[in-house]
Amino acid sequence: MALVKSGWLWRQSSILRRWKRNWFVLYLDGSLVYYHDETQRDMDGRIHIKYSCRDVRTGRECRDVQPPDGKSRDCLLTVVLRDGSKTTLCAESEDDAVAWKMAVLEAKSTPVRLHPPKEGRR
Repeated sequence: MALVKSGWLWRQSSILRRWKRNWFVLYLDGSLVYYHDETQRDMDGRIHIKYSCRDVRTGRECRDVQPPDGKSRDCLLTVVLRDGSKTTLCAESEDDAVAWKMAVLEAKSTPVRLHPPKEGRR
């Protein structure tokens, strides 16, 4: 599956609220997969953006979240899911947070074409 965006993001654990650094990959089919590291051997989790994502918030929209030590609130990114849960992330910079938000929202709204159109057929 084609890759849309990849890179390091901090992810806040759902129970203890600790920050952990993961390698994230957003695929064209709308899967946001996070791995232990950039070798992509050990998958830590997956979010089906196309089906599960309701909204993406960045920066000051991420209320009630403390960014990791040394990071600005402007680097925060929250993926709000249809079931009411949230995945809270933190990018390396404000620009990177905005770029991730745009990529996730685009993946959410882009239809998946499983087969390329045949040449010469209508």
